Amino acid sequence: MTRVLYLIACAAGPTQHVDDGIRAAQADGWDVYLILTPSAARWWEPRMDELVELTGHPVRSQYKLPWESDALPKATAILVAPISCTSLNKWGAGITDTVALGIPSEAVHMGVPAAVMPYFNQAQGAQPAVARSVAVLREQGVLVLDGADGYESHPPKQGDPKSFPWDKALAGVASLIAA
Repeated sequence: MTRVLYLIACAAGPTQHVDDGIRAAQADGWDVYLILTPSAARWWEPRMDELVELTGHPVRSQYKLPWESDALPKATAILVAPISCTSLNKWGAGITDTVALGIPSEAVHMGVPAAVMPYFNQAQGAQPAVARSVAVLREQGVLVLDGADGYESHPPKQGDPKSFPWDKALAGVASLIAA
């Protein structure tokens, strides 16, 4: 049986290296469908064909129009990584103004296992809305991979996007599937 992973990436540093995450997921046996926030899609715009070739699928960054057919099969699991502070708080508040937030926001209430791994600095993480959003997502059954179990926020201006722990993110997804 084909295992379908929606990999959803926001405009956070590691999205520059989302191809590493795709390759890691494919090595774990996932058929990866990539969904980007509109800002993240702009980062990859000159090289979008690389992502299409790597996944073998169109990359989504916009809601489809009503008369368009959906190119996405049913997901086995969803991984939102990296999730930015902005996207985390929007999802926690129920704001689904992008396809990258609308899909997981709905899917978790349809029984699709979902994990998120943040990537933002300690100053952003100190905003009270972050703790509230994490709590809201966890209440909905979303596995939030932060701290020692995922990504530990870095001091401002000291992040290392290239070393984003895709292996921990994929291990989190595997734990959801095994449960």
